[in-house]
Amino acid sequence: MRAAVIQSPGEVVVTEVPDPTPGPREVVVEVAACGLCGTDLHILQGEFAPTLPVVPGHEFAGEVVGLGSEVTGLRVGERVAVDPSLYCFECRYCRQGHNNLCERWNAIGVSVAGGAARYAVAPAANCVPLPDHIRTQDAALIEPLSCAVRGFDVLSSRLGAHVLIYGSGTMGLMMLELAKRTGAASVDIVDLKPERLATAKQLGCSASATNADELDRPQGWDVVVDATGNAAAIQDGLGRVAPAGTFLQFGVADYATTAVIEPYRIYNKEITITGSMAVLHSYERAAELFALGVIPPETFISDRFPLERYPEALAQFAAGEGRKIIVTP
Repeated sequence: MRAAVIQSPGEVVVTEVPDPTPGPREVVVEVAACGLCGTDLHILQGEFAPTLPVVPGHEFAGEVVGLGSEVTGLRVGERVAVDPSLYCFECRYCRQGHNNLCERWNAIGVSVAGGAARYAVAPAANCVPLPDHIRTQDAALIEPLSCAVRGFDVLSSRLGAHVLIYGSGTMGLMMLELAKRTGAASVDIVDLKPERLATAKQLGCSASATNADELDRPQGWDVVVDATGNAAAIQDGLGRVAPAGTFLQFGVADYATTAVIEPYRIYNKEITITGSMAVLHSYERAAELFALGVIPPETFISDRFPLERYPEALAQFAAGEGRKIIVTP
């Protein structure tokens, strides 16, 4: 079958690889859509994946075309979205319910072959059937939405909070949509690219700007979310948190990224700094929210590329052009 393969740091090709075979409790999914994500760029840089080469693609959906010998809950022909998380269920963190912090953490499309291919293997337990009104080609959005749901689990934000989000790419816009639905009094967006801010305005943000100084909230925001992973945005956001407020590191930064904090201010103003990592008990809820229309695919998906153009799609994503980019194997 054809698949995109990250061969080594900086090198991605589309080539022939062996067709996958399911284990006893696994299924083979014919991939209809695979989303690109910042994690894919980290893998391309040689981060995250313990070994290369690897077939990327941890945001995907498709049709079940093969069943392992012990699979009973799914059938051939069923359309599913796939949670890429692979946990050991044995380490201290898994036993405590913090599976996303698993000491042996793995993920489809990160450390094992993923959905940037015609076929992908997944545990049957990771597959969520899609309702009839959801297009399979759109359902790759469920995985990033599940990360956003996890972010709000971490925040536990109160009703009436004023929220500031850095970044109006896919993840920032998803955080915007969820903030609107969890009782925020206002949701402001900062992004350096005016064309991205136009989408945030279309989705109903309270205010938008290329610099937070342009926004009228001198006392700061109750919740500040970085959805960029950019050092400058993170540094600026840390200084925008109101007393008793919370800063959420939601964007994936490079390993070497650093920011300076003011310990006295954190103490004196009772500021919380926290993080949100991937998916945790949030994928099924994200699928339900997606089915309810919380995330309009036609707004979030800006480009669809055939698999053969995966390197081009990845380059466009790296350049920050468009919103969610989907590959259709």
